[in-house]
Amino acid sequence: MEVLQTWRVRFSFRNATIAFCFLNVVAALLLLQSFFSSASSRNRISTSQFTSAQIQYIKESEQIRLAMQPLELIKRVMEIEQEAYAKPETVQQKDTKQTAAVDLSKRLKDFRSLNDAGSLKALEEWRKRKMERARQRELGKNGSGTSQA
Repeated sequence: MEVLQTWRVRFSFRNATIAFCFLNVVAALLLLQSFFSSASSRNRISTSQFTSAQIQYIKESEQIRLAMQPLELIKRVMEIEQEAYAKPETVQQKDTKQTAAVDLSKRLKDFRSLNDAGSLKALEEWRKRKMERARQRELGKNGSGTSQA
């Protein structure tokens, strides 16, 4: 029984967590080592594996493949794409800014014309109410001041 209890004490959650983390680190290191060793072995092709005829064949096939690429066509397509993306954006930005400015000026003019008559009327009503409230306060102060004296 004592042996079983000492084993439980030694195998706590803290110790189990440390052991588990250690195993994870070891597994990660093994995976990294296998990844880098396989990547480096794929990239390492020595010329000693091929004969001179095979090396010549590889060089010729690479030259043919490069010669078959339509480089002029690729350059022209890239130029056309750059032209297509460059010009319409500037023209479109100017158009949108100009239309937004025109729209905003129209809205301001309409707002001013509509609000001139309405705002004058509302301002006049506000002034009347304000004056009326001020009179009521004066009357209230005078009335309360005279009743106390």
